[in-house]
Amino acid sequence: MTQSSQSQEYAYLIKRAGHAAIIAASLLIIVKLVAWVMTGSSSILAALTDSLMDVTTSIINLFAIKIALQPADKEHRFGHGKAESLAGLAQAAFISGSSIFLMINGISALINNQQIHASSVGISVMIFSLLVTLALVLFQSYVVRKTNSMAIKADALHYRTDIMLNGSVLLAIILASYGWHWADGVFAIGVSLFILYGALGNWYPIY
Repeated sequence: MTQSSQSQEYAYLIKRAGHAAIIAASLLIIVKLVAWVMTGSSSILAALTDSLMDVTTSIINLFAIKIALQPADKEHRFGHGKAESLAGLAQAAFISGSSIFLMINGISALINNQQIHASSVGISVMIFSLLVTLALVLFQSYVVRKTNSMAIKADALHYRTDIMLNGSVLLAIILASYGWHWADGVFAIGVSLFILYGALGNWYPIY
């Protein structure tokens, strides 16, 4: 394969990965919004907020990718590749902010002993969210293996934490449906700490 064809494949794959992340996150925002309205679940609201953050970071990511693919010019003699690393740093910051929101939301649910309604809807939506996120991460991992893109690598790490988040929310709703309403808040706090730990560890490795 020539260098030109390799460059074209690289550009094609990372653009597709960027678009896939935005589409997946947008779809999950819609279904999680419906689930939150129907259930009143604090953990689903946290998951919905996380998906909103996902869309924001993925848009930043795609913008950075397009900049990075531009050829070198007088101001950037060695190209624009640094934009990918900056996108990874921005994602780490967004993930940190999202985790803090999750923690506050979980504490509020515990204090108010918030109960969940229509738990079957919440369970179905979170299973769907898990499957969509897993499919996205598998595709992103494939793109990373083929391109070693720093931006897609950071995005994939981001969405891998979402698998844990969605799984924990699913478990919380199942427990709450059996009367353990405290699980909604406890799991939101636990996931927030996990995500914050991952985000803090991602500040420097992206370089």
